Amino acid sequence: MGKTKLFGSLGIITAAALTLAACGKSGNNDDANEGKKANKFPEETPVKTTKKGGTLKQAVLSASPATGIFAPELYTIQTDLEMMQPGIESLFDTNDQYKINNKGPATFKLDRKAKTVTIEVKKGVKWSDGKQVVAKDVEYPYEIIANKKTKSQRYTDSLANIEGLADYHNGKAKDISGIEMPDGESGRKVVLHFKQMKPGMYNSGNGYFWEYAEPYHYLKDVPFDKLESSDKVRKSPLFFGPYRMSKTVRGQSTTWVPNKYYWRGTPKLDKIVLSILSPDSASQAVKSHRFDILKIKSNQWTQVKNTKKVNFVANVPLSYAYMGFKVGKWDAKKGKNVMDKNPKMTKPLRQAIGYAMNVDQVDKRYTKGIKFQIPTLIPKEFGDYFDKDIKGYTYNLKKANQILDKAGYKKKGKWRTQPNGKPLTINFLAMQGTSVQEPIIQNFLQQWKKVGLNVKLVGGRLTEGNSFYDKLQNDASGVDMFNGVWGLSSEPSPNDLYNEKAPFNYSRFVSKENNKLLAEMDSEKAFDHKYRVQKFHEWQKYMDREAYVIPMDNAYEVSAVNDKVTGYSLKPSDSNSKYFNVAYTK
Repeated sequence: MGKTKLFGSLGIITAAALTLAACGKSGNNDDANEGKKANKFPEETPVKTTKKGGTLKQAVLSASPATGIFAPELYTIQTDLEMMQPGIESLFDTNDQYKINNKGPATFKLDRKAKTVTIEVKKGVKWSDGKQVVAKDVEYPYEIIANKKTKSQRYTDSLANIEGLADYHNGKAKDISGIEMPDGESGRKVVLHFKQMKPGMYNSGNGYFWEYAEPYHYLKDVPFDKLESSDKVRKSPLFFGPYRMSKTVRGQSTTWVPNKYYWRGTPKLDKIVLSILSPDSASQAVKSHRFDILKIKSNQWTQVKNTKKVNFVANVPLSYAYMGFKVGKWDAKKGKNVMDKNPKMTKPLRQAIGYAMNVDQVDKRYTKGIKFQIPTLIPKEFGDYFDKDIKGYTYNLKKANQILDKAGYKKKGKWRTQPNGKPLTINFLAMQGTSVQEPIIQNFLQQWKKVGLNVKLVGGRLTEGNSFYDKLQNDASGVDMFNGVWGLSSEPSPNDLYNEKAPFNYSRFVSKENNKLLAEMDSEKAFDHKYRVQKFHEWQKYMDREAYVIPMDNAYEVSAVNDKVTGYSLKPSDSNSKYFNVAYTK
């Protein structure tokens, strides 16, 4: 529930590779409509009579090893989150609209007048070592996030709305004054005091308070600067979810057995094994029934759609792929993004690059409609917050050329020069991926070439996943643009991704207008729904014009599940107890 980060990127092959122009049309109508078929799949497996026992094998698709950081305050790669799913559990359950309810491990009470949120952990919610989850365990993650020694990327301007958190972060206070434990550290109640109340606070993933706990009794002796690398995070983490981690093979797999202290009851499976699987091997793994649960890559759907003895479940996840442009740096001392006064990647250049990308053709050609182009940075799944009037960057080479001509990017031979007449080379950071990502990136390079833009890969080739993240997060020199994917929180505010103090604002763009619109959409006034919708629409129009980040596409998330498995669900209301309900059928 909180913001999660997952990057996708596109790969290249030789200049002889197939381009979209050479691929022709997207194929027959049946292929192009596979997305409509996926839309009809249920979000959960059929309900059947269960039996106790069995080992569930699940694949986690990744072209790179997991980094193995099993703490929600510290991990930065989606793969790590997926590898700890059987054990990790949020403090709160939600309904299918992501609104927090009191059915989960803790109860939630918001008081607008007092500017507080009260969280009370239920009696019997225990860590996998048998210790009760207490108030200090709810408070401790804020220390982890806000202490600069941990180098956590979760500290945001949104969390700094808690009284005293910024003072703790900046070393001005030893404690966080706005986090109260009325019954002491060993009690079960925590009261959070805020500077301002925000309209998104009723929803999970709002970013204004943390939704996980950490076992203080277990971690308190580990120095903050050693926490991320410690065995207590990497090899033997504690969770209060249905399963506990019994084994990990670094970067490759995690093994889980029942948490005998689990507060909802006894899990039904004997063991769960999560293993990293190369995306290129996914289709064969589905057809050979190598795993019980496996997400299907969009380009491989047609290869597996007729597989027997599996149930397909699907939804449209809260995520999107995007093209980002580096226009500044992260200032660690000031804790904010600082934009270049004269960035190389100018507005006309960004816009032209966007119009020169034939995203819709790519999606239809390679995924048969399982992927689809999106127009804005707010997904349609967020209802009226989505601005349906924005068209986005649809393929238009003529418009791309006109923009570049008008801005003074003149052609000198086959390439355009900068307005000052100097040569222009654009360095694109792209991560290793599946085999079809290679012709896709080659296609885009060819499209940009058509409008005279000399775009080259950083290092002359695809970048290994972990190295890619390192370059992006640390603003490596020689990176002008990059391709990524955001997994979004379940509260629609984009504040923690794109504001001035957001570490995840990887483009590093900053403007008064952006700050203003983001502040307005999350202000007290925005408790008025119509006002908040208006500000969301204004922000989307602004981002569309400025093109610091250009939305590309999303995809139906389809999973193949062994037809002897029941209880697997993609519904938001089931997400916090997903693995507790999973079992084999009789």
